[in-house]
Amino acid sequence: METITPAEQQALSALTALSQVVRLRAFRELVVAGPAGMTPGAIAERLYVAPSSLSFHLKELVHANLVSAEPQGRHLIYRAHFDRMNALLGYLTEHCCGGQACEVAPPACTDCGDPA
Repeated sequence: METITPAEQQALSALTALSQVVRLRAFRELVVAGPAGMTPGAIAERLYVAPSSLSFHLKELVHANLVSAEPQGRHLIYRAHFDRMNALLGYLTEHCCGGQACEVAPPACTDCGDPA
């Protein structure tokens, strides 16, 4: 049986946490918020999710080490771990295209309002 490397275990943990729609959306909100982070109430409001339900999902993101929670006064501030996000992206794209520069064309804009 194969042994799972630490990098593989971290990637699996992160991808498992992100494979649920509320957690994916919450993580994206935190990425957009940047280093300032957000309170659970603000995230719940933006996602139209019950605070009690969101709490469960945020704990899963913290457990996967994608998010941190820091007490600030009476509130918790959640922040995305950008280093972990970048490590996951790096792991997924390591040795991309056989070590050659990838030449992926950007998608064509279908609604750019380009006058004919």
